[in-house]
Amino acid sequence: MKVLYVTAECWPFAKTGGLGDVAYALPKALKKEGVDVRVMMPKYSTIPTYLKDRLKKVGEFSVDVSWRSQYCGVEQLELDGVTFYFIDNEYYFKRDVEQSIYGHGDDAERFVFFTNAVLKSIDKLGFYPDVININDWHTGMLPLYLKEKYAHLPKYSHIKTIYTIHNLQYQGIFSSDILGDILDIDFRNFNNGDIEYHGQINFMKAGINFADKVSTVSPSYAGEIKTAFYGNTLDGLIRANEYKLVGILNGIDYDINNPQTDQNLFVNYDINSLDKKVQNKIELQKLLKLEVNPNIPMVGIVSRLVSQKGLDLISFMMPEIVNENLQLVVLGTGENQYQSMFHYYDSHYPSKVSANITFDSALAQQIYAASDIFLMPSLFEPCGIGQMIAMRYGTLPIVRETGGLKDTVNPYNQYTHEGNGFSFSNYNAHEMFFTLQKAVRLYHEDRNTWNILVRNAMNTDDSWSKSAKEYIKVYKSL
Repeated sequence: MKVLYVTAECWPFAKTGGLGDVAYALPKALKKEGVDVRVMMPKYSTIPTYLKDRLKKVGEFSVDVSWRSQYCGVEQLELDGVTFYFIDNEYYFKRDVEQSIYGHGDDAERFVFFTNAVLKSIDKLGFYPDVININDWHTGMLPLYLKEKYAHLPKYSHIKTIYTIHNLQYQGIFSSDILGDILDIDFRNFNNGDIEYHGQINFMKAGINFADKVSTVSPSYAGEIKTAFYGNTLDGLIRANEYKLVGILNGIDYDINNPQTDQNLFVNYDINSLDKKVQNKIELQKLLKLEVNPNIPMVGIVSRLVSQKGLDLISFMMPEIVNENLQLVVLGTGENQYQSMFHYYDSHYPSKVSANITFDSALAQQIYAASDIFLMPSLFEPCGIGQMIAMRYGTLPIVRETGGLKDTVNPYNQYTHEGNGFSFSNYNAHEMFFTLQKAVRLYHEDRNTWNILVRNAMNTDDSWSKSAKEYIKVYKSL
């Protein structure tokens, strides 16, 4: 089976969020299952030099973006057994290093170019996939272009598409002015509502309508986006396309996230040496100048500091949280109100609260390993990766029952001692706090049961191999 995995970002080349992690880990897992999978992404100027220096040019041609004829180079690199292709055009992808790879005024044109370049490169490279797996709004136009401009060609006629939605909130909405100037497609697709959205163009809507299959990154999220609350105004469209909708959980990379081998940790450990996990807490307490005490439960938060992640619930309960017998370690950046709030509590409770308003991947791994509890009370969460990494490191998550959090965290049952974490159902600050109190109380009063839950968490299978098999089933169904 041949699969072309098309993405706007992929670790370690360029990453802004969870899509970047998935675009690296899923193809790697598919390859292990015997799939001939290749990844295609833009060649951004921000790709690290040590990787850029290894790229080898394999193609060069022109790509039409409506009336424009643009240069396109294709470069190649093999990493972890997977072939990566990079679409090269400095006009579109060589941007200010200080800025994100998104959020430029010409994003519609940039990703229409990328989409057209992907489809044209298939013939130039001689790699004709059975399935193209596209991701998020940036590639949403690809199934439409495939059907309109390529389906009549014998080498393209068999190609099927699956459109993976990582976050329905970001839809790629642009002015209808781009219809002729950039998109260069029949206006009937706008007039009949297939890509039209309140008088504008919606790339995600195009992807949902024209792809052969639509997937989300967890089964619960697939159900949630059919409702008005989670559907971000596309719930009616999702319900109309329900027949081709499937939810497949993301996994985490077990090679990278492994407490036995992770070089970022102070002390490596596994399920049979949990006493060494405590050493990580002691060393992190020293590093962050918290009170050094192995018997205080450490609560970790590694997150974007934004409302979606439930930070308003935490903010509301912070006066009560700091009065509990615990320590709170925060890592992340985001909205000023939350950054300021954590700075305030850090300065007023320096032995109990450590606010690290930055992004530091090594410190993130140290927090996952050192913490006893991982707090993730999201308003919505398509899948979530933090709770899975936490469990891998024997840190029990506290989550709200939504999306992938609901699908991965089995709440503690005090009668059977089953579970791998704690959860609450309503988006309510007091409900979150009572769940935190319950976890802290169990930590202090019944360490035997606590350790059973820790082992349950570490035995949870959140590897990509399981999810890769689910993707292969969907590919085969196409």
